[in-house]
Amino acid sequence: MSSNQHKQCELCQREIEHLTIHHLVPRQNTKRKKQDPGPTANICSACHRQIHALFDNKVLARELNTLEKLRNEPQMQKFLAWVRKQDPGKRIAVHC
Repeated sequence: MSSNQHKQCELCQREIEHLTIHHLVPRQNTKRKKQDPGPTANICSACHRQIHALFDNKVLARELNTLEKLRNEPQMQKFLAWVRKQDPGKRIAVHC
């Protein structure tokens, strides 16, 4: 795959050049216990920053530990509806 090929964010579905790896169960929760870090999702930095701006790691580990749960969370639904209309090449500011 060439470096200029775009990939799709697993949350907002936008075509993005660079994706980040989001641990569905925060590593903070698994690292201390020497557990398997668990499943990950490839998401854009805007979605990634928004997730961590809205939710602490305890909530992410306990309640929002799948892509489906994140997509169905009301605050994320609102953000995803908005971010899908944004230019994927532009850095997006996130808000709590």
